[in-house]
Amino acid sequence: MILFPAIDLKDGRCVRLKLGDMAQATVYNEDPAAQALAFERQGFRWLHVVDLNGAFAGQSVNGAAVEAILKATRNPVQLGGGIRTLDHIEHGLSKGLARVILGTVAVRDPELVKLACRRFPGRIAVGIDAKGGKVAVEGWAEASSLEVIELAKKFEGAGVAAIIYTDIDRDGILAGINWDATIALSDAVSIPVIASGGLASLADIRRMLQPDAHRLEGAITGRALYDGRIDAAEALKLIAEAA
Repeated sequence: MILFPAIDLKDGRCVRLKLGDMAQATVYNEDPAAQALAFERQGFRWLHVVDLNGAFAGQSVNGAAVEAILKATRNPVQLGGGIRTLDHIEHGLSKGLARVILGTVAVRDPELVKLACRRFPGRIAVGIDAKGGKVAVEGWAEASSLEVIELAKKFEGAGVAAIIYTDIDRDGILAGINWDATIALSDAVSIPVIASGGLASLADIRRMLQPDAHRLEGAITGRALYDGRIDAAEALKLIAEAA
């Protein structure tokens, strides 16, 4: 089980949004690279990064910050936000990303995702962001008619490394992970699922370690970690003890 600390990039800075609203951004660090190094020193072994501007623009906007992060940490980094073409994917992976996360393009062009999985095995993740049970795209600004499990099943057997499932209605408000929906998704597909959106306390960490959640790859933590509601050492110790 992996706990992924999150760095969300807006205008080159490390921020957290509330309910996916770019107008409700709290700046936590002016230097994302320093934040990445701090997470590594705390004992985290992966890093989850989102180019928020890129998610809306449909292309990389915070590339300089991403490159600085990659230089600062030895931890593998997965990146989402604005990655919409094979060229975008190849460029990101060539810079040293461990995985790229495809969100909007997974809805718009699932065949491209499957092609990317064949071309870059083990390095393609799919981000499924849901609002009111429906998949959202274009940086969460637009809702589709797709159900979460319906979309996920399109990628069974394609070689997707992981699905990052975010409940937008809980993101950034410390309401707790939507465990029912997340576990239902992990039970419906063979692809590893990473929980995201709303992780609030060590209670969520303990919930993630229960037997019915054993198929999850892990969870992403953002605001609770930055605000000190989760003690990194204690959270990582709980996970290590359960291994």
